[in-house]
Parts: sequence; structure tokens; C-alpha cells
Amino acid sequence: MDIYILVTNTDRSDFAAKHPRDGEKFTSLLAPLRPDWRFTAFDVTLGAFPDDLDQADGIIITGSPASVHDTSPWIAQLDSTIRIARKKGIPLFGACFGHQAIARALGGTVEENPGGWVLGRAVIEITDPAPWMDNAPKHLSLYAAHLEQVTCLPPGAHVTDGSTPTPVGGFVIEDQVWTTQYHPEMTHGFITALTEELEGKLPEKVTETARQTLKEPADRDTIARWIVQFFEQSAVAG
Repeated sequence: MDIYILVTNTDRSDFAAKHPRDGEKFTSLLAPLRPDWRFTAFDVTLGAFPDDLDQADGIIITGSPASVHDTSPWIAQLDSTIRIARKKGIPLFGACFGHQAIARALGGTVEENPGGWVLGRAVIEITDPAPWMDNAPKHLSLYAAHLEQVTCLPPGAHVTDGSTPTPVGGFVIEDQVWTTQYHPEMTHGFITALTEELEGKLPEKVTETARQTLKEPADRDTIARWIVQFFEQSAVAG
């Protein structure tokens, strides 16, 4: 399979330079499960979009400190790319910003979290697991770092999971679109370093709460398995 990773992360700070880019993070997460797959990253923030979406068996849209409401030209082009991929039936997976971008491009609404920042390890309730979520537990833990969230679903979507601060934790549209508000690509080491980096830049309560939640790891292995199974079942269904 050929998986395109549309990297939307705009962070060019010294902190970001010390860590792998999001394309590398997702490849490191998924390649061990499917070593024969090819993962190609495109830094869409620099205008580097794929020339031909038809060559992709699936598309991943990453997280970003940017907002889907920003007026940067690459965000408008990303919206168009999402709609084209959806029309072509190319499976789409979005994480955090990617989740919000897919929702908004397909007719949903994204707004600021009423409670402010969500950071650290979040526990979500799986309320309506998709077919590729085999042996889905009632609760799953994932890493979070977001100030905005999806508040109105796009047409045809239904929620798979959520929590009190984030009711739309993820959604699906048929068997071709799956998103999560969280960050499956982040390792425990990275989210810990990010929390320290954000100390003094966010309210103290946010970073202190995040540190407390990070005493236990997230369920990265589970969601990694679900992501590859999502792309596989979408290919069969298509």
C-alpha cells in the first residue's frame, strides 16, 4: 500500500528541530506493523501537495499548532484536497488538526474548547466502535494537545468516541473516513518533552495536570493496529 502523509505541522522552533517531523512519527508508528507499505510525507504547509492523489491507497493528515480557521493559502488547498480525496473514495485518516480539517472541509464545524487547552494523556470512551476497531475496550487512552475541537459533524458522520471535555473524540463516514482528536503518533517521551516546553506558555494548571496524567502511557499499540486495519478494510470495500 502507498500511504500519503500530509504534514500540516507549522512548528519551526528549536524544540521542533530536536524531534522527528510528523511524517516520521506516523511512519515509525505504522511501518513496524506493515513493513511492506510505503509512506510518503508531503509538507503541505510549504505548498508541497501530491501531484496525483490517485496513486495513494490512503491519506493521513497530521496535527498542527495552526488553526483550521487560519487564512493561509495552504489551508484552503488542503480543504480542496480533502474534498477531492473524498469524492474519489480515497480513505482519509486525520489526527487532531487533521480531524478538524476533515470535519470542516466536509461541512462540519470547529470551535474553541469551552474549557481551554486539553494536554497530556486523555481517557476516552469508545461508544460506537467501527468494524476495524477489533476487541475495542470501553475506554482508551491517547495523548492530547488541542485548543479547538469539532462541535458539529459533517453530513453522514457519526461519533465513535469522546469524553466530557471533547464529546467528538473521533468520527467515521462510511468506511472511507476516520478521524481522532488525539495524537496516536506521539510517543510518551515526546508528549512529556512538549509539556515541559509549554510550561510558562500555557496556564500552570494545564501543564501540571498534563504531567499528572503522563504517569501512565497511552494505548498507542491499539490505535496503530486500528489505523492499518482501517486502510486495509477500506481498500477491500473500495
